[in-house]
Amino acid sequence: MRFGVLGPLRVTADDGRAVRVPEAKVRAVLANLLMHEGRPVPAARLIDDVWDGERLPTRPGAALQAKVSQLRRALEAAGPGGRDLVVSGPSGYALRVSGAEVDAIRFAELLAQVRSYGADPRRRAALLDEALELWRGPAFADFADAPFARPAILRLEEERLAAQEERAHARLALGEHDALLPELTGLVARHPLRERLRALQLKALYRTGRQGEALESFEELRRRLRDELGADPGPEVVAVHQAVLRQDPLLDAPPAAPPGRPARAVLPAPLNGLIGRESAVDEVAALLSAHRMVTLTGPGGVGKTRLALAVADRLTDRFPQGTALVELAAAPARPEAVADAVAAALGARHGDRLAAELGPGERLLVLDGCEPVIEQAAELAERLLRAAPGLRVLATSQLPAGISGEALWTVPPLDVPPPDAAPRAVQEAGAVRLFAARAAAAAPGFALGADNAAAVAAVCRRLDGVPLALELAATRVRALGVQRLAGLLDDRFRVLTQGARNAPARQRTLRAVLDWSWEPLDGPERAVLRRLAVHPGGASLNAVETVCSDGGPESFGKGPGGVVSEKPGDVLEPLARLVDRSLVTMTETEHGPRYRLLESVAAYGIERLREAGEHAEVVRRRDEYYTMLAECAETYQRIGSEGEWLAVLDTETGNLRAALDGALLRRDAALALRLVTALAWYWVRRGRCGEADRSLADALGVVGESTPHDDDGPSAAGPCGEALPSDTRERAVAWRSGLGLLDRTAPYEGRPFAELGLGLVARRTGRLEPAERHLNAALDWCGQDGFLTVEALVLTELGFAAELRGAPDEALARHGKALAAARAAGDARAVGYALEGLAGAHALAGDGGTAARLLEEAAAARAGAGAPPSPAERGDVDRVTAAVSAALDPAR
Repeated sequence: MRFGVLGPLRVTADDGRAVRVPEAKVRAVLANLLMHEGRPVPAARLIDDVWDGERLPTRPGAALQAKVSQLRRALEAAGPGGRDLVVSGPSGYALRVSGAEVDAIRFAELLAQVRSYGADPRRRAALLDEALELWRGPAFADFADAPFARPAILRLEEERLAAQEERAHARLALGEHDALLPELTGLVARHPLRERLRALQLKALYRTGRQGEALESFEELRRRLRDELGADPGPEVVAVHQAVLRQDPLLDAPPAAPPGRPARAVLPAPLNGLIGRESAVDEVAALLSAHRMVTLTGPGGVGKTRLALAVADRLTDRFPQGTALVELAAAPARPEAVADAVAAALGARHGDRLAAELGPGERLLVLDGCEPVIEQAAELAERLLRAAPGLRVLATSQLPAGISGEALWTVPPLDVPPPDAAPRAVQEAGAVRLFAARAAAAAPGFALGADNAAAVAAVCRRLDGVPLALELAATRVRALGVQRLAGLLDDRFRVLTQGARNAPARQRTLRAVLDWSWEPLDGPERAVLRRLAVHPGGASLNAVETVCSDGGPESFGKGPGGVVSEKPGDVLEPLARLVDRSLVTMTETEHGPRYRLLESVAAYGIERLREAGEHAEVVRRRDEYYTMLAECAETYQRIGSEGEWLAVLDTETGNLRAALDGALLRRDAALALRLVTALAWYWVRRGRCGEADRSLADALGVVGESTPHDDDGPSAAGPCGEALPSDTRERAVAWRSGLGLLDRTAPYEGRPFAELGLGLVARRTGRLEPAERHLNAALDWCGQDGFLTVEALVLTELGFAAELRGAPDEALARHGKALAAARAAGDARAVGYALEGLAGAHALAGDGGTAARLLEEAAAARAGAGAPPSPAERGDVDRVTAAVSAALDPAR
């Protein structure tokens, strides 16, 4: 959506269609919001402005809301999401707009760029031409009589006139007095008392050989000032008048650069030192020696321009014909505009004959910010390189130019210290050094030390080592301190809003950098980028194809890597273009390419996903995908590919956690239980039993909250209506029971538990001799190390074995010792288990009353410990026995 106020109010859709905003008061609301450039306008102020001089409606607030609703409908009709541009809050109404969307904001941004160019008149003139081309007539032309618009109209018109004066000054410096004189004459006629305009007109008249007319113009100014204001001309115009009288050589036009000898350009001096890029400067300089065009690629704010200027400065002596910087970020996407900008930077006279004017000398051309005009820049660079053998081109762009002979060098973020880094490694990390230097400049007295190094390192990690983000964050240290700053970065776009004064307008905030990168993306690219943001651990190509496409998880692969979409083609092209634009990073792994977003890009993508109304659906699709992946892993690891699937799940840990959190947040019991039961083997295999127990408990808790059940059967359905498989809850309960036992044996080096497991399997399948052999071996281990809980469990199992052998007295003795060991250990679960065994032995001996009492005690003990019912043993006994037997080897 584009908004124009430099002329009559105009709204244009992205496809170029004019958007009709009906009814004068609705247009007045829109004009008022545009005047404030995204800042909130109180409702009372809007009411006063829109109904100025008229009788207010009976309910002014409701009437204003009605006008705002009409405006939202008009904007929504122009394109999806248009209504969301008008936001409301406690401070009033605001229109969310940027410089790319409002001509007045864009005009101000271009003027700010002009002020940063110092003595480069050609570049200044080009920027001023672009700025003044935005004007279609008087500012807010259809609100000229509205009192609320007058301050903005006066301000904009004054800025326009000042820009016209600046452009005339730049064009005079370029010797364009002949072409300029008609424009100056018209401006002087409209603003006869404007002294700077007169001074410029005097110079132009003198240079065109019209000295007499110059003197007459000065006399007219002096007469008007005396008659109308009672004043005399100021020193600037008087000095020009005196120079005309003396025919001062300083008034002469500057000499034009001869063909083949463009003027030597001067690179802007950096305001601070380059930190963390010492080796990068060497590498790029060497690459530029070997290739005639080198393009520095990388995401916005990563420091491409700063590195390019450092390389150019390093190579100054290498290029006797000079080095020129051309900023293309604001150039119109027209071949002649790009050529003219390059010609201006090189001091050449004609952009269309630039190749012929360069000549054979050695020179360096730095093309900065090429992505908005990448095709035009690439075509021009290739043409110039062919025509001028001494030319080298160093470009910065989020996209490669794609021409023959181009060498790419991806500018990485600065290195950040890992969480477990030693203090020296923290201090030497490039990101930490940059942050500390900028923070010390912004907050006098700040110094990196032992008390804040951990917080600084955390900030650097959260911001991915991106220099612009680090510099913006460093400006907040004075107000927030490092510790508080680190804790606020979940809301980084609000925190990092202070602009870097020496940065282009597009880089004044972290959000502005990302808006700049988002703006040129087409629909499929935007969809893939925002959907990829829900993958905190990065994503495989399979995951991107499934979650980020317009389909969903539909089929499954049988090898490591998991789910494969049936419609992969709809994401491959936009994904590749996002990689080319440096918004997505790709790394090769043993299982194929993996795609990742910087954390700030991911946070921005989540915002865009919510704006598109897709967040809930895409998160659900992601959670289903990773649940299916976990189920594939559980199935296929049994047939000889366990190691490969362990590696896959290791890689996907962050995404699996996110999927579980998503299912729990939605109270989706079915999906949560499917996921945790599929992952339980993996958690146990990796020794993450605490995580497994917590996750199983959380999933079972959702079942308990969502649907009633009793201990005799599983829940019927999850909260989303999906039926739970008949054994899903039982499997989860079984895993929790096993994990409860495993947690207690974790410090025991595995051997007692392995022996106990083998004895348990053998005993429950009627093989008493091997059962008692393993159980007695476990008892020996417990006896030598005093593991009372395991000893109680082993003695209980030996009691059951004695019962099966028909030895009730031995069974009573074993169970009694088990109960004593469990009580000595203070383990309520083990006490309950021992009481159950002792009850069974008394029942076998014919003492039913004692058995019943002991069972009640057992139930109370287990309930007090929060222990679930013991699961029934099922499955392939031989496979289970073999698996537990295999555990003895690593245990030994």
